Amino acid sequence: MNGNVTDKNSRRSKKVADWILTGVLLIGSLVMIIPFIWMVLTSFDWAARLKIPFPPRFWPEEFSFKTYQMAFTNIPMLKYMINSIIVSVGVIVVSLLSAVFSGYAISKLKFKGANIVLLLALSTMMIPFEMTMIPQYLMFAKIKLLDTYWSFFLPALNYAFGTFLAKSFIDQLPGSLREAAIIDGANEFTVFVKVYLPLCIPILATMIILQFLAVWNDLLWPLLALKTPDKYTIQLGLAMFSYNKDLPLPSVIMAATTVSLTPVIVLYLFLQRYIVESIALSGVKQ
Repeated sequence: MNGNVTDKNSRRSKKVADWILTGVLLIGSLVMIIPFIWMVLTSFDWAARLKIPFPPRFWPEEFSFKTYQMAFTNIPMLKYMINSIIVSVGVIVVSLLSAVFSGYAISKLKFKGANIVLLLALSTMMIPFEMTMIPQYLMFAKIKLLDTYWSFFLPALNYAFGTFLAKSFIDQLPGSLREAAIIDGANEFTVFVKVYLPLCIPILATMIILQFLAVWNDLLWPLLALKTPDKYTIQLGLAMFSYNKDLPLPSVIMAATTVSLTPVIVLYLFLQRYIVESIALSGVKQ
């Protein structure tokens, strides 16, 4: 009898805890998504102003698609987005190759000093970019690579967080796969490319999204490195446009910003299942 009462109280407490957790998560989600919804709705409001009216309103006062038309006619959106895609793809390719090669070497080759190499790589993450950007700027100015996309690609060789992610993921993959392939006559490069690399797709997808978000939304380094307007990335181009005193309407900025987020949303929707899979596989033991 007492046992049934205890179980019933336990289930009731668990249900209350679940409801509280669900409520907290819903509130947190709303807090994060409301600015995005406000931005999208404002992009359709021809009468929108940067000053928030009182009482606040979400629905556009003067609904119009003309703001998007003005965004594309007043701002070289396509040019900026193509530039951002070039920079993002280049950085992703370089950083992923660097991360997965080094992660595999540290995880499976077990060479002397591997842990020290990983520790040194991770220690670079402790230094904020604001402390290294001036030396980095001077170095690229010295070798005359400023105002080129190489100033984005070369720093991507040091993707310490990616190395850590790749190493942790490859640690979970069986070492017996490597031993069997070597017995069959495969060399180390073949083992990596044909055996382990296809198994690393989930963690590669995770790194692609993380790097794409970081590069696509970056403003500080493009502001320092790029001087030619034709080479501006989307965030730098929009920032420069927002300082234009002949700016037509704030809603045009919101329309341009909404368009600039489209590739990020599409990429996330396309790769999100791989992220879930990488998290699930991280618990698999050899």
